[in-house]
Amino acid sequence: MGQVSTLDVYLEIGKKKVFASATHWPGWCRSGRSESEALASLANYAQRYAGVLKLAGLPFDHQPDLADFNVTDRMIGDSGTDFGAPSIAPRCDADEVDAIELARMKTLLSAAWQTLDLNCENARGKELQKGPRGGGRNLGAMVKHVVDAQIAYLGRIGVKLALAQTEQCVVSDYFRQVIVDSLEACVRRMLPDKGPRGGVLWTPRYFVRRTMWHILDHAWELEDRIL
Repeated sequence: MGQVSTLDVYLEIGKKKVFASATHWPGWCRSGRSESEALASLANYAQRYAGVLKLAGLPFDHQPDLADFNVTDRMIGDSGTDFGAPSIAPRCDADEVDAIELARMKTLLSAAWQTLDLNCENARGKELQKGPRGGGRNLGAMVKHVVDAQIAYLGRIGVKLALAQTEQCVVSDYFRQVIVDSLEACVRRMLPDKGPRGGVLWTPRYFVRRTMWHILDHAWELEDRIL
């Protein structure tokens, strides 16, 4: 994707929080208490996201300010939005995924994992700053939380890991290959169209978008909490 003068973003607007997400760059997603605050945070994280793309070998030289964002959609959020997670899929994520886009998705996922790995390595053996009330996961608990969320996300595209497989999730290479294989199966329509109770499942694009947001959100949290 070449350089453009404006960047398409969409907003997910809850009662307490607003998420701003870059349409064509999954994982570049930040929140705020208002539209302007969320967009400002998105702009402030451009350099960090550029570091992720550098690991992926993808060109990314955007350094936007608020005037560079083109808000293409405003969606009403839900309780998940206010809880602190983007939870509404944009309409563009229903688009088909061709072979080129699938390869790009795999590259982006790999870069997100590398970012988390690097920050985990930097945090190992160091004290992590606590929250104002003394809260905050330690490194091991954070990694487990990311893995648990990934297992839940797989369920949202129709993949349920057996207990034996879940126990192997501590082996990152194995687990990440399961995610890549599941994404490819989803793109090729080899997975169910609906959940076991008829619920709507995620599209491949939204699966990657949500997965990358969660990985990077905690990777960047580690950067901020290392003392």
